[in-house]
Amino acid sequence: MLTQTITGRRFDTGQPVRLHWRGDRIQRIEYLRSDQQTRRLPFLAPGLCDLQVNGCAGCEFASPALRPADVRTVGDVLLRMGVTCFCPTVTTQSHDVIAHAVSTIDQACRTDADLGRRIAGIHLEGPFISPEDGPRGAHPKEHVRPPDWDEFVQWQALAGNRIAIVTISPEYPSSVEFIRRAAAAGVVVALGHMAATRDQILAAVDAGASICTHLGNGAHPVLPRHPNYLWDQLAEDRLTAGLIADGFHLPDEVLNVFLRAKQPHRCFLVSDLAAQAGLPPGRYRGGLCEVELLPEGKLVIAGQRQLLAGAAAPLGAGIARVMRAAGLSLAQAVRLACHQPRQIVGVATTDFAPGDSADFMLFRVDPAAADNSRSFRVEQVVVDGRPVFRGGCDAPGAAC
Repeated sequence: MLTQTITGRRFDTGQPVRLHWRGDRIQRIEYLRSDQQTRRLPFLAPGLCDLQVNGCAGCEFASPALRPADVRTVGDVLLRMGVTCFCPTVTTQSHDVIAHAVSTIDQACRTDADLGRRIAGIHLEGPFISPEDGPRGAHPKEHVRPPDWDEFVQWQALAGNRIAIVTISPEYPSSVEFIRRAAAAGVVVALGHMAATRDQILAAVDAGASICTHLGNGAHPVLPRHPNYLWDQLAEDRLTAGLIADGFHLPDEVLNVFLRAKQPHRCFLVSDLAAQAGLPPGRYRGGLCEVELLPEGKLVIAGQRQLLAGAAAPLGAGIARVMRAAGLSLAQAVRLACHQPRQIVGVATTDFAPGDSADFMLFRVDPAAADNSRSFRVEQVVVDGRPVFRGGCDAPGAAC
């Protein structure tokens, strides 16, 4: 078995290093002299982890037509974005569509071991969310319903016990008992798409809810100055906040305030990628509704320009955005998109120590770039010791 190497600057210290690995494990890290040449090297970091991926490249997880090959397609495209760990996200739909989606994802994991290792679990975002306009977002109202533990258990069985995160609203009478059961079963409970009161939020956290789904989005367009459910979630230190930092979901000033209030160690980034990510601008029929991908990369409910329907920017663009908007260091920003989401779903992160998994990427970042496509560029990705992407290759996921 040959020893392989990769050279770059550590994302956390900026120090140039040469990483040596054999098989799927790191053997040693060689520290290089910092000079004019090595200071031009790309950065080296663990692969990113995205806990909210609804689809991309025309493939949508919450679809009655989903195939195992579609799950693989999404996984391959994510590798080009530096994402080596992710949660396929199934949004609000009928019982049968959700059942088909989770069973198909399970089938994809069972028949493709490499893909199965990269999927940290399924994120079920709905249907147990608020029916109100605003908090419901683009989720179809006809399929929104109160939390039902028996229904969830059916889906979990079809998913091969892979549902790792469930997003619900705590505003229903059945919410607290559902949260208690889900948390006891090892499922991460996220609060989101809700119109809940402070007391309902606190009761949900007491029952085991621990994270917020895309805080600041899936909300009423106009809220009382105070109290409101955004302040309640920001003030609750037991909640870790997911943030979409694509430049459209949260204004930079709001992103800055959220990160200051929560502190970076109680936040994580998600992409909220939709099926239209990677497609040309235009109108598309999605599983939630008809959507439009605007030329600037904003994804909206068709017919207007304000109501969002997911995102089209990769997770790495959020790293550049929080550096610019909130003044975070590269190390802090990468941890928001790598270490902290992995910790939420219980997946280990390499620290570049001997014996750690050979799972990392080379990238360049430009926080000053206004265009999401230029702010974060992945040059190479290695998963389980296998080079799976290098910039310039034609096929997603191709070894080169």
